[in-house]
Amino acid sequence: MEYSSLELTSSEGVATLTFNRPKALNALNSVLLNELDHALDSIASDESISVLILTGAGEKAFIAGADITEIATLTPLAAKKFAQSGQAVISKLQALPIPVIAMVHGYALGGGCEMALACDFIYASEKTVFGLPEINLGIIPGFGGTQRLARLVGSGLAKEMIFTGRHITAAEAANIGLVNKVLPPEELRTGVEEVARLISTKGKASLCAAKQAVNQGLNTDLTTGLALERDAFALCLASPDAQEGTTAFLEKRKPVFKGPLHR
Repeated sequence: MEYSSLELTSSEGVATLTFNRPKALNALNSVLLNELDHALDSIASDESISVLILTGAGEKAFIAGADITEIATLTPLAAKKFAQSGQAVISKLQALPIPVIAMVHGYALGGGCEMALACDFIYASEKTVFGLPEINLGIIPGFGGTQRLARLVGSGLAKEMIFTGRHITAAEAANIGLVNKVLPPEELRTGVEEVARLISTKGKASLCAAKQAVNQGLNTDLTTGLALERDAFALCLASPDAQEGTTAFLEKRKPVFKGPLHR
């Protein structure tokens, strides 16, 4: 599929998906969401990709939010359909088997913040601004912001951000646990690509198993989560990468993981 609102590149196990509507500050509209849905299917089916980096084109924004010109025309029924579409594709992003890193710069507001929240972790530029300002439009976040933010930073901080609609800096976002690392703008891409390359050297089966165990475990009790971990641990041993990893350790050499992903 050819994309008009996205750009997808891949090199040595690391794919980069760029939201490419810089004139609109990469605002989310129906066309972009549909393209993202197809792109995620393509990435999930590509066994050569072990890590995904998500970012936005231009210097001003990761994603400045949903396209207000489209939202303003929606009837309540159409608004529900639009929210369902956004929630579905962002949930697909979160469910992607491989690790996903959000490389965030500039504005990450509304749908942009919600998109970043669905990634496994976030690296941000010092100039990044996060926020869920929908309350200022007389609406609320509709792409998962009320749910994922509260789960990540706690309900009190999430409610404060959502009720006030205020923006927060990258430093504050890091302080509350929304962001893993804050870097100078000129060092952001290098920093993200460095950690992505490091992750890509690990066994893909174990990366996916680890992500699945953490994500599924968060939505259940500890006993059930431990059972999920046991099963995932056991399945890892069915992968050629487990044999390579243990053999390399015993032979005192670096492992070379290249086994297929077992789902």
